[in-house]
Amino acid sequence: MTTYLLVHGAWHSGQCWERVVPLLESAGHRVAAPSLTGHGDKAHLLGPEVGLDTHVGDIVGLILAEDLTEVILVGHSYAGLVISSAANQVPDRIAHLVYLDAMVPEDGESAADVQPVTRVLIDRAAQSGSGWRVPPLPELPPPAGLFGVTDPADIAWLRTMLSDQPVRSLQQPVRLDNPAVNAIPRTHIHCTVGKPDGITRRPVPETQPNGTPAQVWELATGHDCMITMPAELAELLLKLD
Repeated sequence: MTTYLLVHGAWHSGQCWERVVPLLESAGHRVAAPSLTGHGDKAHLLGPEVGLDTHVGDIVGLILAEDLTEVILVGHSYAGLVISSAANQVPDRIAHLVYLDAMVPEDGESAADVQPVTRVLIDRAAQSGSGWRVPPLPELPPPAGLFGVTDPADIAWLRTMLSDQPVRSLQQPVRLDNPAVNAIPRTHIHCTVGKPDGITRRPVPETQPNGTPAQVWELATGHDCMITMPAELAELLLKLD
């Protein structure tokens, strides 16, 4: 039995995986889709001290508390940073890293380094009343929509799970200084529809850190593919079992 650990991106909660989890479980696998500190059922813990390190601690803590091994660790968007640092801490427990339309960092990089447009959000937070809250991105005309979601019913559902992101999560650096993390195979899944202006994606190197050819798959949908194409996403994830 494979364990899939699904990590949501900025502003979201673990609820965003609600359509994917049963598809993986029905194939006989264990699935965890926690909310990171400050989001979902942990929204009351949001504060200026919450950062990337906090979210990494959420995931590493879950892995150790549940004694999870052979984990397929999936990070969506911002969570590409989270899964990278988490794998750096417990590489022996991770079987595969999946970067789902995600930021893919190098050691010492923050979200602002990987996705330069993030600096605008950091500046806005500094100038806001709180000084640290980053509100969710606004809905845009189709095909960009709200995080790539354009169906009105799905947008309404998505809005129920969005909350402010702490600016510290976009400022703290990733740690990828454990050589053992390089041995973990990686898969990149790119969503190809409705990318907003200013959002860039780094090219995936032809060779993975472990020396094998890069594995890049595409989904012809918007950024929140777990909402818009859950069956197709689950099908791809199950190929990694």
